[in-house]
Parts: sequence; C-alpha cells; structure tokens
Amino acid sequence: MTDPETETAAWGEAAQERLTGIGACSLQGAGVTRLPFTDEHRRANEVIAAWMHRAGMTVSLDAAGTLVGRFGGKGLTPERVLVLGSHQDSVRNGGRYDGIMGVALACLALEKARSDGFRPDFAVEVHAYADEEGVRFPTALLGPRALAGTFDPAVLEMQDRDGVKLRDALADFGGDPNGITALKRAPGQVVGYLETHIEQGPVLESAGLPVGVVTSICGIERNSATVSGRTGHAGTVPMQGRRDALVAAAGMITETDTRAQAIPDLRATIGTISVAPGAVNQIPETVTMSLEVRSPDDGTRRRFSAEIAEFSRGFATKRGCEAAFERTYEQPAQDCHPAFVERLQTASEEVQGRSLLLPSGATHDASAMADLCPVAMLFVRCRGGVSHVPEEYASAADMGVAVEVLSRFLRAA
Repeated sequence: MTDPETETAAWGEAAQERLTGIGACSLQGAGVTRLPFTDEHRRANEVIAAWMHRAGMTVSLDAAGTLVGRFGGKGLTPERVLVLGSHQDSVRNGGRYDGIMGVALACLALEKARSDGFRPDFAVEVHAYADEEGVRFPTALLGPRALAGTFDPAVLEMQDRDGVKLRDALADFGGDPNGITALKRAPGQVVGYLETHIEQGPVLESAGLPVGVVTSICGIERNSATVSGRTGHAGTVPMQGRRDALVAAAGMITETDTRAQAIPDLRATIGTISVAPGAVNQIPETVTMSLEVRSPDDGTRRRFSAEIAEFSRGFATKRGCEAAFERTYEQPAQDCHPAFVERLQTASEEVQGRSLLLPSGATHDASAMADLCPVAMLFVRCRGGVSHVPEEYASAADMGVAVEVLSRFLRAA
C-alpha cells in the first residue's frame, strides 16, 4: 500500500515534469514566451491534450481558441458542469508556472480523483484559455468572456505589433470568430469555476504553507493625475514662492504611500510619472502620473481614491499649484463563493494541517468567469513571491499538496 505522503510527492513530481516539458513550447530566449494563436501555442495544446486524454477526458478546441477537456456528463446530468482551468499563455520572458500550472494541476487532480473512485453525476471540464496576459493583442480573457456572454466583438479587429488582426489569427489557429457569441453558457449550467495559480506574492512563503485559499479577487481602478504649476529659470527664481509641480506631486506620492500602508489588503501604486518641460535648468510646470488602487472591497478602494484626490487638490493649492484627477479604468472586486471557499479550507486543513485565507491582488480568468458562475481560487506558494520572470518557481512538493487539495475538492462536490 502506497504511503499518502509518497503518493502526494509523486503527483507533485509529475506536475514539475509536465511544466518543465511544456516550458519548451516557447520562443527562444530567457524564460517562457508563449503568445496566443502561435506555433508555440499550437505545440502547447498538443501537450495539454495528451494530459487531458490521460485523465480520461475528450478534447476539443472551441470557437474562442480554448482547449476544452471534458469528463462525464453523458447520460447523467449534462447540463451541470464544474470547470477547472487557467491560461496557457505567458508574458514575454516569463516563468513556466503562471497560468499553465493551473491547467496541469487540474488535469492531475482529475486523474487522481478518478483513481480514488470519483464518479460524478455532473460533467467536469478543464479549460486551457488562449489569452489572459494580453501581450500579443491589446485585449485579454477572450475565452472566459465568451462563456460568460461578455465578449465584445470589436476586439476581433485589434492588431498585434505585426498588423495581424485577432480575427485572422484566431481563424488561422482553428477557431471561429463568427461562432464566439454562440459559446455563451446558459445561467445555471456551469455550477462553478475553480482556478489554481501561483500566488505571485510572499504571503504563503512567510506563513510557511504550500497552498492558500483565495477569498476574493481585488477590484482595480486606474487614475490619471495632473499637477499644474509654473515653470521658470532654475537659477533665477527664488525658492520661496515657487510653483513647482514636481514638489507638489512628491507630497502627493508620499501621502498616498503613507495612507495605503495603514489599510489592510489595499495596494496603491504610482507606476508612471512624466515631468515637463523636463530640463535640468527649468522648474517643473506639469507633472502627469498614474495612480492604480486595488482592494478586495470596492467601497474601501473608492473611498481611498476620493480621499487621495481631495488631499492632492488641497496640497497642490498650498504649493501654488492645481491638481486634477481622472479615473481611466475600473474593474469591480469579485468575491469567491463561500461554499467553495469552505470546501477548499477543509481540504487544505486535512492535507497541510491548517488553511490560510488571502485575497488575490491580480486579475485572473476567474474574474471573467465570475460573470457566469460562482468561482474559487487556490494559490500555490512561489519562491520569493516573484512571478512574470524566468526565476518564477513552485516546488514539486507544494504542487503535490495542491493536487491533493483539488482532488478532495472534486470528490466533495
């Protein structure tokens, strides 16, 4: 009889072997570069299809370019489907775990659950979405948005850097641009979506835990802030009375960071800044900068942004300047389904001794699937909390724990 710990380790080693192998489906260069609807994507789908077949699934490519593996449902209750999955694509020179690990672990979890006697009265599907990162085309989440009925046909006309339209790339890949809207699933047909992903942060590593249960996917907003002052010669205008836009902006940046650090689970980032005239001997007259705010609670996020905007206007006035804010993007937070969270907590406690709840600060395919059905996410520890780089790493041992947790989630469904 196989020792449970030995068996868990074996599943983890299988995951590591699979991810190492599919990592070769990449453009040449450091790390993994796998963009949607390319030869690298096609080669990856061949590998993923083999994973799906080994887990007992039938495999097909849908109109949006999603590779779909399906198990069960025939003659049972085909209108009820539980979906697991993630995306196969990567950023340029990324790691070999982001996205694709969720597909690999889903296939292994179903394979393990079946070996443990899992015979569901519903269908299980594993999805490998084509494009979550939005690196080749200036859009993303095509696959899950098609299922949720939130797909915008206008994105098909978007072009990559070589002038290739998304419509044409998808058609050449074997998808059907004209058939995407028909992919919309009926309300209630999909009973849930479960995505496994590396954490992309340091929380699990700090807690000493292989996996954690996601409670929500943070809402995101992006703002453009403009500070206007008055320029002048750097050598002739006295310091007193200057209307230096950069000095005013610096105070705003410092206050943003100070306030954000006092609010749990909120993230605020000034990611870009531009200064004009931009000369070493001229006082800055105009500063434009971005402010991105993320929080699992939309009310907290909006209040923070409003307070920062109010502070900035007042602070700029004191410096003889003016500050203006404009919200350029907003995505609401998505809560994970309480029953799914509880089921993942129970499985995590059984496998690793305790569970840890944490929000996701990043957007995932689950964000789009939340418009269709209840969603859940399981995070896997990543070394150093780093992601989107070649050094991205999750251990075989941790992935083995994740396979066991996912398998127990399936068997309890």
